[in-house]
Amino acid sequence: MDSQFIVGIDLGTTNSALAYCEKNGESENARIEVDAIPQVINPNEVAERTLLPSFLYIPGDLDFPKGSLSLPWDAAPEFVVGELARKRGAENPGRLVVSAKSWLSYAAANRTAPILPWQAPDEVSRLSPVEASSCYLQHLRTAWDAQRGVKGKGHSLAEQDVLLTVPASFDEEARELTRRAAEQAGLQRVTLLEEPQAAFYAWLESQGDSWRKRIKLGDLVLVCDVGGGTTDFSLIAVSEENGDLLLKRVAVGEHILLGGDNMDLALARLLQQKLGADGRPIDSYQLQALWHQCRSAKEYLFEHPKSPKQDVTLLGKGRKLVGGTIKTELSREELNRVLVEGFFPKVRSDEMPVRQRRIGFQELGLPYAADAAVTKHLARFLSQQVKDSPEAGNIRRGRSGLACPTHVLFNGGVMKAEVLRERLVEVLNGWLIEEGFEALSATNILDAPDLEHAVARGAAYYGRARRGHGVRIRSGVSRSYYIGIESAMPAVPGMAAPLKALCVAPFGMEEGTEAVVPDREFGLVVGEPAEFRFLSSTIRKQDHVGDLLEDWGDDIEELSPLEVTLTLEGQQGGVLPVRLQSRVTEIGTLELWCVSCDATNRWKLELNIREKTEA
Repeated sequence: MDSQFIVGIDLGTTNSALAYCEKNGESENARIEVDAIPQVINPNEVAERTLLPSFLYIPGDLDFPKGSLSLPWDAAPEFVVGELARKRGAENPGRLVVSAKSWLSYAAANRTAPILPWQAPDEVSRLSPVEASSCYLQHLRTAWDAQRGVKGKGHSLAEQDVLLTVPASFDEEARELTRRAAEQAGLQRVTLLEEPQAAFYAWLESQGDSWRKRIKLGDLVLVCDVGGGTTDFSLIAVSEENGDLLLKRVAVGEHILLGGDNMDLALARLLQQKLGADGRPIDSYQLQALWHQCRSAKEYLFEHPKSPKQDVTLLGKGRKLVGGTIKTELSREELNRVLVEGFFPKVRSDEMPVRQRRIGFQELGLPYAADAAVTKHLARFLSQQVKDSPEAGNIRRGRSGLACPTHVLFNGGVMKAEVLRERLVEVLNGWLIEEGFEALSATNILDAPDLEHAVARGAAYYGRARRGHGVRIRSGVSRSYYIGIESAMPAVPGMAAPLKALCVAPFGMEEGTEAVVPDREFGLVVGEPAEFRFLSSTIRKQDHVGDLLEDWGDDIEELSPLEVTLTLEGQQGGVLPVRLQSRVTEIGTLELWCVSCDATNRWKLELNIREKTEA
């Protein structure tokens, strides 16, 4: 059955949002609405907000009065999700799940195991990053259904076409986990969309037909997306096809765990030092609470640019409401010094992020970026766009080969701060002048219509554009993908056979397309357990389907292996010659098909972490 609505969901690290438009109003000018999301904001108080804070609080027996967490669709919810979770979690961080989205992308953790809240006390139950993400999506679904599902068949969120956004730098495993979270939340018709693209779609929607007057043939748009947990960079080029302007995403940056969370911690460390100097030291538990309090103080100061300071109140030592409170303040001068100079310093275009010296034993946790300078990560991104990339002709370059954008579009909650936007443009303009170009003016900064809701609105616009009612950005897969091929070499004691990387999907391979690995056959293990090793790269954009690489250094990273048993009737175990075909589905899933040489048998491997593979 066709959907009644097109729904865009921004599953954010810090906040989530939902936007929609009715299918029967699919013209390019059809109105896209941001949904109001009911949530508990205080005990016994439910209110609608256009953002659902991506926080989950696991209440103890005495945390809230009985019945005070009731929602219109659930009288006794197991967890607190949204605004009240954020408030109470600032007081008791040991029961608060935060940054679940960042954990989804952390391959070193078991993302389907109950590990959150990270380092919670033993008495606190835990959830997996997938479960926590699913809880946010389930809240959105049940809130939607409570308002519209009562209208009858065809109106529940499970029956709608949902465009769910993910960071552009998410690899296939993180994307698959996001899809899994959506499935667990009861969403059945989900397509993933990269967040920077969604932000650009929101800008297109706000401009109507006038977007063609703001950007022209040969322009290169940098989308700078700094959110609560990640920093994402993308480049969108304006080219031409059959006389019409064509938008194409030509570059995606690496996955960088750097964002508002890091900034809040930096402010918390500053206030911790101030308190210590005043003879009021705080322990690591209180630091966690101070971290969350600094988020609120930062947001207040950015939203009230004339305010010189904001008070910060912290509970005294102990996990109960005893011991008094500790008060301090965050000044605007401190805010600007720590965030502007610390995270957006003035650097040269050849200053790369520093690599932290590795200590033999480390505390387990999220692999935050070792260098907090967003401007250095941007310099690395613009310098990495290799000249032999298939998209090299669409990327404007300077004297040193640096990719030089003509326009900038900001996205993410961090970039709501005008002082941070101004600093990044100032740094970028310094680079452009050195590269032989003019500095960006105000007209080159694409005015984002609404940073808090842009991604959700843009996702809904993309859903409408997929139906032919809007402008689409050509994109395809955001990295090159490879399958590991074991070398046919004599055994050497104590050493595994060298692994070669076979390119099965190059950067930019578009949705709905297929590719055949030419002129090659490979041996496929059937009838017994075998390990399939997948690899990817955001750097190697020049590789083609069928390229077999032996030495790739740090350009290619390995994903989690997949161990399965592919069956063949009458075959107990052995190696069969096959040809390989890859396919990118319309929803963005990458499939690898193994076809026997007589074409009588086919096996499908999906580049995800599912425990079983279809055969």
